[in-house]
Amino acid sequence: MVTEIRPFRVAIRATIGNPGSAMATPDTETRLGMLRTMERIRAFESRVQTLFSDGEMPGFVHLYIGEEAIAAGVCAALEDEDYITSTHRGHGHCLAKGHDPAPMMAELYGKETGYCGGKGGSMHIADPELGNLGANGIVGAGIPIGAGAALSSQLRDAGEVCASFFGDGATAQGSFHESFNLASLWDLPFVGVVENNQYGEMSSIQEQQSIEDLAQRAASYDIPGVRADGMDPDEVFAAASEAVDRARAGEGPSLLVCETYRFEGHHEGDSQFYRDEDELSAWRARDPLRTYPERLVDEGLITEDEYEELQAEVETEIDEAVAFARESDLPDPETAYENLYAEGD
Repeated sequence: MVTEIRPFRVAIRATIGNPGSAMATPDTETRLGMLRTMERIRAFESRVQTLFSDGEMPGFVHLYIGEEAIAAGVCAALEDEDYITSTHRGHGHCLAKGHDPAPMMAELYGKETGYCGGKGGSMHIADPELGNLGANGIVGAGIPIGAGAALSSQLRDAGEVCASFFGDGATAQGSFHESFNLASLWDLPFVGVVENNQYGEMSSIQEQQSIEDLAQRAASYDIPGVRADGMDPDEVFAAASEAVDRARAGEGPSLLVCETYRFEGHHEGDSQFYRDEDELSAWRARDPLRTYPERLVDEGLITEDEYEELQAEVETEIDEAVAFARESDLPDPETAYENLYAEGD
């Protein structure tokens, strides 16, 4: 079955902004920053794909290739002190929130120099100092954590917003509905970001959801529901900025649904038997790492030479990250029970 590829536009409810009003437009610095962020994510994930396939990297990896515009656009709308929660497909969120690729790569290698000392791995990278409250291997589990962070901000009158990333499948979880019910009831500074990549593991969106537009779920909690083109960082930034500003102003949560597509399997090594080449080709034609650089070059914001220089800089950064991870030590077995937040008998 081939998923229909439809044109997207942001549909903002009147509770976010006046219908037809101008959306937030990223300035040149922001747009070039989002381009660099997307390039870093693509380069990081492509290298991880190779390293894992070659058997050099342990564990299990779920790649963010194809979805880069969402992390870049949302995190560009956040302040440094704001929070995010992430998913099993979370490397892109980490990089967009400002993480250093070197300790990220070390974490994937299980090395002591990783963000979690090599104990978290791909699906559990976290660094509260950078506002990252953690990736999570449980579908939908980051949503109540994010709502809790938003409640903490509200109680402390800190002005912080939490953006929680999760997939289309998570909108069918009880954790989603419970969290948004309370977030709406208490007007929490919370933004839910649905990365609708058209599949929940190996099941298409049509096979797992009874509604076509997941943004309609917001109506159950009387909050704004926004649908954006997740392949366009400018559009994601515009929609996220409206939602973040609304949250920071004390006007409560929003649900942002970003329509996107993962170019690789559910996990690296997935045979992808459940989708055909025509569908994949149609989405690849909208690859943000092809369309966005072309747009910025056409608009005169960057030259082709400058873009190639940016790509070379990013590749060097990833080379250095891999070298750092390879040269780092494995954790001492005696530290296995350190930094744990639960106790046994």
